[in-house]
Amino acid sequence: MPDTPIPDDVVGAFQIEGEPVRGRIARLGASIDAILRGHDYPEPVANLLGEACALAALVGSNLKFDGRLIVEARGSGPVRYVVADYDTSGGLRGYCRFDADEVAAVSGGFQRPGAKTLLGDGVFMMTVDQGPDMDRYQGMTDIQGETLALCAEQYFAQSEQTPTRVRLAVGQSGGGARAGGFLIQYIAADDTRGETIEAWNRTQAFFETLGEDELVDGELSSNGLLFRLFHEDGVRVFGSQPLRAFCRCSEERIVTVLKSFDAAEREDMVEPDGKIHVTCEYCSRVYAVAPEELATV
Repeated sequence: MPDTPIPDDVVGAFQIEGEPVRGRIARLGASIDAILRGHDYPEPVANLLGEACALAALVGSNLKFDGRLIVEARGSGPVRYVVADYDTSGGLRGYCRFDADEVAAVSGGFQRPGAKTLLGDGVFMMTVDQGPDMDRYQGMTDIQGETLALCAEQYFAQSEQTPTRVRLAVGQSGGGARAGGFLIQYIAADDTRGETIEAWNRTQAFFETLGEDELVDGELSSNGLLFRLFHEDGVRVFGSQPLRAFCRCSEERIVTVLKSFDAAEREDMVEPDGKIHVTCEYCSRVYAVAPEELATV
């Protein structure tokens, strides 16, 4: 295994030596802290969004083309929807829409409410966006269990028929938010490998010992965690992708959207300072646009 540990805010791929199991590990520090600080999220909602961002990085980092992977869950519960958006340059953003009173009402017990409690009945989706010239691919499944990890496992079982295990965690360390994700997948038997299910079962047994606290431990490197889990078999690490909080909002995009409204509608949007104010729901940046900038020739 390489001597240099994978730093924070990266997602890396690995494979168990000589075994039909591949995986990815994501560790998010400053990136997820910036995303969560963009809004005043209650702790359960911040936890849900942190899980979604870690999951988007895990799955999106496996894309073999320039594009985006969008993880989204929508339901009838206190959280109306959660969305995390990863692009293959490593940019990551996310947002939750929720009812604060309803979240507070389900947060009074000893356990922090999870995905099913917060989202209620609804759907979990993953969307692959290959750009404007290609059709989007989207798969979905019902919301399952109290973590988005369970939703993702169900998604892979139904949509890709690939046995997959996922663990996600969000916590605080060093004064800021942290998130982590861990994914393993089974490579099916073939003529070369022969029967491989025993190796998959063995890897899952090691996976079950993985603690959520380890995924968000700022003192434990990704390589150190992989070594703890798989040192008996060995593990090969294949590079890494840096992650950063990045929002694609821009004044140009805002102006384009505002121009889609007619003049009367735009006039109603003008505030006392004479400008139209638009707040990005992802990063909370406020754009102030003068009406004359929207005049068409």
